[in-house]
Amino acid sequence: MSINLNDLLRKYKSHPYEDHEILAPHTGVVKFKVEEGQAVKGPSGQWLHRPGTLLYILEREKNPKRITSRFDGIVTDLRVDLDGKFVEAGQPLMLIRHRLNKQEITNRILKEVLHIFPAPERARYFFTPEISAKFEKGKTKSLSVKTGDEIVIMSLMKRDTTLNYEGPSGVLYEVYFKNGDILEQGAPLFGVCLPERLPFVEKVIQRIKTEWDD
Repeated sequence: MSINLNDLLRKYKSHPYEDHEILAPHTGVVKFKVEEGQAVKGPSGQWLHRPGTLLYILEREKNPKRITSRFDGIVTDLRVDLDGKFVEAGQPLMLIRHRLNKQEITNRILKEVLHIFPAPERARYFFTPEISAKFEKGKTKSLSVKTGDEIVIMSLMKRDTTLNYEGPSGVLYEVYFKNGDILEQGAPLFGVCLPERLPFVEKVIQRIKTEWDD
């Protein structure tokens, strides 16, 4: 696969945002607590225990439900015409436009240039003891993998299954979970970089660090 570095960076520079559509979780009367163009915050605190900005209240059968933001960003496309009205479940209410920072841009570009190994099922995941031992010794960026290697253990319904890597040989470049994390089906577990692509990846990261504003 041929990837043009300049084209890749230009794509994200032209639209360095991620739009999150906010939908009504159930039927009820909606009362907005934000305005168009307002900045909102997502959860905060060490354990994300402090809720984000209050977006709206959805009342059904005299039972009000406070809906807070899960993202940092700016409120756009606010459906002010629905304020005080009854809405159906799934009704779009607003967008929150989140501006991607350097790390988020880097993560998205890496997912385009690395070979991503996804979680086959919703389960708890661990690295095999051999891989964990190498991580503890700091041997991460130099860890080579090939098809058939035992990399990850999937724990599901009290049964542990060792997963064999399937994909091109390369360097285990990026890890997307911590030992014991529960991941949804299809979530990325790790990314493998082809040896010939390593200089390209390093160049991408350096360009983002020097050219991108947080």
